[in-house]
Amino acid sequence: MRVRTTLAGAAALLLSVVLAGPAVAAGPARSAGGHAATRQAIEAAVAAGVPGATATAKDARGTWSATAGVGDLRTGEPRSAADRYRVGSITKTFVATVLLQLEAEGRLSLDDTVEKWLPGVVRGHGHDGRRITVRQLLNHTSGVFSYTSDAGFDRDYFTADGFLRHRYDTLTPRDLVAIAMRHQPDFAPGTSWNYSNTNYVLAGMVIAGVTGHSYATEITHRIIGPLHLRATSLPGTRVTVPRPSSRAYSKLALTATGPTYDVTTLNPSIASAAGEMISDSADLDRFYSALLRGRLLPAAQLKEMRTTVPALGIPNTRYGLGLMDTALTCGVHVWGHDGGIHGSSSAAVTTADGRHSLALNFNGDWTGDKAAVIEKEFC
Repeated sequence: MRVRTTLAGAAALLLSVVLAGPAVAAGPARSAGGHAATRQAIEAAVAAGVPGATATAKDARGTWSATAGVGDLRTGEPRSAADRYRVGSITKTFVATVLLQLEAEGRLSLDDTVEKWLPGVVRGHGHDGRRITVRQLLNHTSGVFSYTSDAGFDRDYFTADGFLRHRYDTLTPRDLVAIAMRHQPDFAPGTSWNYSNTNYVLAGMVIAGVTGHSYATEITHRIIGPLHLRATSLPGTRVTVPRPSSRAYSKLALTATGPTYDVTTLNPSIASAAGEMISDSADLDRFYSALLRGRLLPAAQLKEMRTTVPALGIPNTRYGLGLMDTALTCGVHVWGHDGGIHGSSSAAVTTADGRHSLALNFNGDWTGDKAAVIEKEFC
C-alpha cells in the first residue's frame, strides 16, 4: 500500500525513525564489480536514520546483495539479504498482471466497466461504476477517492493511538471501498490522474468476479507458483512476517522525531489488493525481470501494461497498468513499482529488457532515499 513518507501526504509511502544507526554491516556479495556506489547509497540511508537496509541486484554478471544496519533495534541483529518484508504497493503490479492475463484469455476486456463485474459496488457521492473502466482502475485515472486519505482511516491506522488499538482489525475489501464511497470522486473518470489505493482494492474484487477465486489465489496460481517465488506470499489476515525477516519500525507521527514503534505485526487486510504482499528482494528481481522479458504476458498485453500516462506529482515518472516508468538522471529508464506500509519502504525496478534488476527494502518508513540507491545502481 503506497501511502506516504509522513502522515502529511496521501500518495507516497509512510513514516520513519531518526536514530544513531549502528555500524554498517555489508552482506555477502557476488559479482561485486560495479556496485560500490549502490552499497554507499544503502549505507547513506542507514546514516540518515533507517534502522536497516537490504538490496539485491541481478544483471549479466550475476547476483549481488548488500545489507546495512540492523534488523532488530533491541538485539542489534543485522539485516539479511534473505529477509522477507511487506512490499506494500508492489502488490499492484502482480494484480495488474493477473488482469492482463485474463484479458489475453478473453475473459474480460480492460474497457469493461467496473459495474459489469461489481454491480452496485462503486456508487455514492458522485462515484459511478458504470462510467469507470478496468483500465482506469489500473492506471489511476478513475477518479475514485483513495480510502487511505479518509481522515477516520488515517486516525485509526496511521497515528500512534489509533494504530496501537486497531493494528489487528480485519477489514474486508467492501469495507475499504465503502470508506471511499463516503467522499466525492477526485475528478471525472479519464480526465486526470491521482494515485488511489481504492483502485486496486476494486481490481482485486474484479479478479474474484471474473474467476470465482480470490486475487490471492490467482496470483499464487499464475505467478508465484510458475516463477518459484518461494519467499512471496499473500498473508490475508495473518499478522506475522515469515522468517527470515527483520523487525519493522515507524514513528506513527507527522514528524520524524519522537518515539520509535515496533510495527512488525499488523493485520494486512487494511491494504488488501493495494498492498498486502510479502516477498524478498531476490523474488522481486525474478518477478520484474520475467514480466519485462515477456514470460508472464503476451506481447499485446505487455504493450498495454507499458502504455503510460503522466504520474502527476511524481517527478520523471509515468504510470502504466500497475507499472511505473521512471527516467533516471543518466537517461536510463527503469520499470517497476515502489511500496510502503507500516515500518517497511521498498522499491523494485528493472530495465526495459528485464536484464538488470534491483529490489531493496528499508525497515523504517520515515527516512531514507530509495531513489538514490536506484540511481547509483543504474547510472
